Amino acid sequence: MNPDDAGIYARDADYLDRAVQLGVASGKVLRVTFPDAPDADATPDHPLLDRIEDYLTGVEEADFADVQVALTVPTDQRKVLETVRDVPYGESITVAAVARMTPNLNDDEEADIALVRTALAENPAPLLIPDHRISDGPSAAPPPVEQRLRSIEGL
Repeated sequence: MNPDDAGIYARDADYLDRAVQLGVASGKVLRVTFPDAPDADATPDHPLLDRIEDYLTGVEEADFADVQVALTVPTDQRKVLETVRDVPYGESITVAAVARMTPNLNDDEEADIALVRTALAENPAPLLIPDHRISDGPSAAPPPVEQRLRSIEGL
């Protein structure tokens, strides 16, 4: 993305039966949401929306690792979300596995499991940070969107 890129971008996504909306600043994605209708001031043309559309229509497997996401969340949640970003397309793991894979967390500690669940629920960029690949965790995407993303990937 262009470092000068900033704004609200949105496009209707037929497969999701709602829009995909991006908030972008300084070339980084701040937020991904799935409103029933895009904001009135949203622009439909953005290269990332083209890539998301390709993913949603099954044209290509999603690899959004190159997309910069501005994670303005607490450091411990950021570590969890960075771990989730590494879960490959079409693979599903558990909350406990995320805890094991995240530095300084332990899947035997209830507080660490709760931290993983909180990070997933507060994920600012679902899809780009694929919380739908966590089989037993919450997703920041609305449940119908989460299920459709899982369906695309055969999860």
